[in-house]
Amino acid sequence: MPSVIDRSMIVYCRVAVACMLMASAYVQAADVLVFTDHRHPVYAPDSVPVTHLDATAEIERELSSELPADPQQAAVIARQRLHGGGADFQARLATTYQGVVNAWSLGVTKIPAVVVDGRYVIYGDADVSRAVASVEAYRRNQR
Repeated sequence: MPSVIDRSMIVYCRVAVACMLMASAYVQAADVLVFTDHRHPVYAPDSVPVTHLDATAEIERELSSELPADPQQAAVIARQRLHGGGADFQARLATTYQGVVNAWSLGVTKIPAVVVDGRYVIYGDADVSRAVASVEAYRRNQR
């Protein structure tokens, strides 16, 4: 029997993390960002950050795993897991939701998406090097 987590707890976690991330003035600058999920693997150089937008669901599954059926008890345990996960869990949580915020703020609408200089986007190409080469060719032709 699957455990049920109080929906208000999930909403609370999402809002709290989103507020924390949006309040941060620092957004990591990168020439190339990649957004995808685990069902759409990409081939990217090690130096290119790849954000899996479905990683938030994995964290939610961890928080709600094997919770009791009683919503009040489940909420207490989920809060304990959220706060008791330590610095590594908190960092993973922040990084995961920061990726979602970055994708949203860049206007990413499909995956995989390769974003170059926060200005150019190539959708649907799993080969990041090829997508970047397409952007570079476009730039050369515009000069």
